[in-house]
Amino acid sequence: MELLDSLNTFLEGMGIYSLTWQMVGMWGIAILLLYLGVAKQYEPLLMVPIAFGALIANIPDNGMLISQLNRQTVSIQEGKVTQTPITEVGYLKVHVAPVIESEGKEPPAWNTLDEAGKAQYKAVMNQPSKIFPGKQLTVAEVAEFKATEETADQLVFVLTKNGQEQLLRRDGVTYYDINGTQVPVDVVNDNIAPKVTAASGNYVNQGQHSGEYMITSIHGGLYDYIGLGIKAEIFPPIIFLGVGALTDFGPLLAAPRTLLLGAAAQIGVAATFFMALCLGFNQQEAASIGIIGGADGPTSIFLTMKLAPHLLGAVAVAAYTYMSLVPLIQPPIMGLLTTKKERLIRMKTLRQVSKSEKLIFAVLVTITVVLLIPDAAALIGMLMLGNFLRECKVTERLVQASQNEIINIVTIFLGTSVGLTMQGCRFLQTETLLIILLGIIAFGVATAGGVIAAKLMNLIWRKNPVNPLIGSAGVSAVPMAARVSHSVGQKYDPSNYLLMHAMGPNVAGVIGTAVIAGYYIATLTR
Repeated sequence: MELLDSLNTFLEGMGIYSLTWQMVGMWGIAILLLYLGVAKQYEPLLMVPIAFGALIANIPDNGMLISQLNRQTVSIQEGKVTQTPITEVGYLKVHVAPVIESEGKEPPAWNTLDEAGKAQYKAVMNQPSKIFPGKQLTVAEVAEFKATEETADQLVFVLTKNGQEQLLRRDGVTYYDINGTQVPVDVVNDNIAPKVTAASGNYVNQGQHSGEYMITSIHGGLYDYIGLGIKAEIFPPIIFLGVGALTDFGPLLAAPRTLLLGAAAQIGVAATFFMALCLGFNQQEAASIGIIGGADGPTSIFLTMKLAPHLLGAVAVAAYTYMSLVPLIQPPIMGLLTTKKERLIRMKTLRQVSKSEKLIFAVLVTITVVLLIPDAAALIGMLMLGNFLRECKVTERLVQASQNEIINIVTIFLGTSVGLTMQGCRFLQTETLLIILLGIIAFGVATAGGVIAAKLMNLIWRKNPVNPLIGSAGVSAVPMAARVSHSVGQKYDPSNYLLMHAMGPNVAGVIGTAVIAGYYIATLTR
């Protein structure tokens, strides 16, 4: 009998009973991505790990993905208290201001509860907690809240119906944001976090974080923890370290005007941002979709994880797929926007850039960008660190590690972790198709922007013209976009070598995309 019970338990625990049509559908997508990576060699170093991660994510398992956090939502409906554990993948990052914690207050529906319900509610609300998810407070914001507060200066953290946690002012059973606009929330959803009382003078200035916390599940699975490399925003900057160690900024320094081409290509990011807004995406989602046009996979992942983590799988797949298709996407656009005469333009040989210039450039870019856009520090700082290691010529072991072991290991975990976010129930949605469509538009507009900018530059530098084909290299698919510019140019003149000239706008595009990402983070997360 015990044997039959054990066998029955084993059979009931088989993953086949948990299969859904979305999971099976994602198997087909994972196999397609594996085919593109292996047979067609479309960005195989990342396409293969992403595809295999997507396959794992859509097979019912025990111990790879699912984890429980010690957090609970509390809802009160029809006089009953319901506690529901929140299932998340082992990580929560919050920015907090030093607030004063107070005891739990009676909810609006308090009088409808029985004694057991009241006791249960109090037990939950009085649990000690030092973590308050929500928007960072600033001195100005607190002052403005107090100016509009008619009674006590009581502020609460709530989860709004659009799924965002934020700080609101509570007046009875009504909630208001800092602008005094009423905000619809679910009943007593502010119970996710304790009530807090605003205390004068105890708030941080804008841009200063008073604390960051990582919460990991006791019962987390393997990729709950490996995936923290993305959720804690570690993997993309480390990839940038390797990119910096592999990149020569000499062509950009030899021809500084090509920086304009890298900047012009960012028009694809901006244009797609507004298109996504028109299609119903919110600002955070639109920024994450638009950054695909920068043709920079790590930056796309970094920004999306900050602003719209639920879109991570779709954005990453679109970004890396289109990066691999650069040789197919860009040439028709380049041919359409240029004349044969322009394609035959020969550019002057670049001057030799000294070691000192390269080292000074790395330091100056780091200081300047981080001072102006602190949120780009993680990407720009690691990019320039890698490049400084390369150019100083005294850290060869570190350069070799950055170029090989470190970037290779992180690439495996980065790709697989991204793939694991592609659960069928999230990925197989209409918005995924829209993201893929907007992604190719972003690439096309970015390519066109660089080419057109080069043509405009020739109106100024008539004696030293730019071959417009190198404008397409402004998208930061290093060094693929530069190679495409070179190969298209050689079709018309086999002796015309554009590769080094194209590397200028190419590396400028890397910096430009990282700066744009920092700007979006600075303006859309506070």
